[in-house]
Amino acid sequence: MKSKNIISFLIAGSFILFSSCGVYSFTGASVDPKAKTVNVNYIQNKAPYNNPTLSQQLTDGLKQKITSSTGLTQINADDADYVFTGDITGYSVSTVAATNVEQPATARLTITVNINFKSKITPKNNFTQSFSRSEDFDASKSLDAVQGTLVDAIDKQLIDDIFNRAFVNW
Repeated sequence: MKSKNIISFLIAGSFILFSSCGVYSFTGASVDPKAKTVNVNYIQNKAPYNNPTLSQQLTDGLKQKITSSTGLTQINADDADYVFTGDITGYSVSTVAATNVEQPATARLTITVNINFKSKITPKNNFTQSFSRSEDFDASKSLDAVQGTLVDAIDKQLIDDIFNRAFVNW
């Protein structure tokens, strides 16, 4: 009987702890309990080199991450509780390491995105920030041959960075 009371107490205490300060998830995200909606606007590609699928992939990935991790509803209105706007400002390939014969051995794809986040509920959390991530690849391969895999990996990192900045406040 005594262990049953202890278990009941622990369950009740856990419920109070996790519900008292806002909405939490296993991703570490904290969403104001008053917030119900989010608007992730289309992220325009303004980089000099233009990957035709990157804007849609990044926009859709960010929408999916936010709605699945927070329970917020995506709406297409500027009066949403949280609004994301942004531009892809960089998409470049650079040499990272050279071999003895001065040919590049490793190249790096870097994608940079500038994000503007507005919170209607807590304006002190608003931010405008540039996020940049890179992936290395064998320079003997063409960018076209590895681009899909690299963009997928970089996209995931950028989405996680943006999500964490907005909802985990790192």
